[in-house]
Amino acid sequence: MRTPVRLEYRAKPSAMGFMANVWRPSRGFADDGQLPDIEALWSGHRTSPRDLAEFLDLSGMPTGESLSILYPHTASFPMLMAVLSHPAFPLPIWKVLQVRNRLVQHEPVAPDAVLDFTVRTGARRVLEKGVEMDLQVAAKAGGRIVWEAVNTFYARGRYGTAGVAQAESSASPGVAGTTATEWHMPAHGRWRFGRLSGDINPLHMSNWYARRLGYASAFTHPQRAIGQCLGHLGAAHHAPMQLDTWIKGPVFYGARVSLRSEPRPTEHLFALHVDDDARPAIVGRFVTPNTSKEIPT
Repeated sequence: MRTPVRLEYRAKPSAMGFMANVWRPSRGFADDGQLPDIEALWSGHRTSPRDLAEFLDLSGMPTGESLSILYPHTASFPMLMAVLSHPAFPLPIWKVLQVRNRLVQHEPVAPDAVLDFTVRTGARRVLEKGVEMDLQVAAKAGGRIVWEAVNTFYARGRYGTAGVAQAESSASPGVAGTTATEWHMPAHGRWRFGRLSGDINPLHMSNWYARRLGYASAFTHPQRAIGQCLGHLGAAHHAPMQLDTWIKGPVFYGARVSLRSEPRPTEHLFALHVDDDARPAIVGRFVTPNTSKEIPT
């Protein structure tokens, strides 16, 4: 049985600190196949006006009286990076991809709120061609949980016998709506958003590096692309709200993108397509007080 790992921060985890672990040897999974017990705490987070202004500018979201559902996701992401790169984590961070998120905003969060973040390892699911791993995040303000998330990461490979049960939220919905709008994904600000999220993966920064790995060019951070979608749909600052997103492919800087929108009685679906690709790069679903009286958990 492995000893639980507790990480405590009084400021944003340093990208240089956790990137030093990127090429560490992998421990592999324990005999029971579960993720190690890792918990990261960051108490007293205060949103700086500079960071908020940069987030709104880069994500294309409008200013509001409260923080958007994506801001705590972006602000807490350096903690996820620290957990994924920690020596106790069973796989090296460069092998895992962010594939799915469920974000829940329970109530409006003021821009000057003091937030206490907690990140802990969650479930592991063995798939036929890989493994999924969850990291659970909670943000408290005044002792109350005001925002929560489950962030799912995927690693390709063989990790045992695939389980019968899959995550309830693993399959993305089909979006049959019409194209709501088109625009070009901004090509600037990749390092600025990397500073906010702590994700300085060269795939988001360097066209040369991305091409070396088989991509057409570098591509935007998923949080930024999702923010662009919410901004265009006018769903930037609703609370309470639940947002589910499936990250299916890269959204390249400067690419022409089209946003398909399908309002339903109890939810709103959207899909972001890159250039003329019929397959969406991002699929999303949100529920707000405008479409449902209660948010499912």
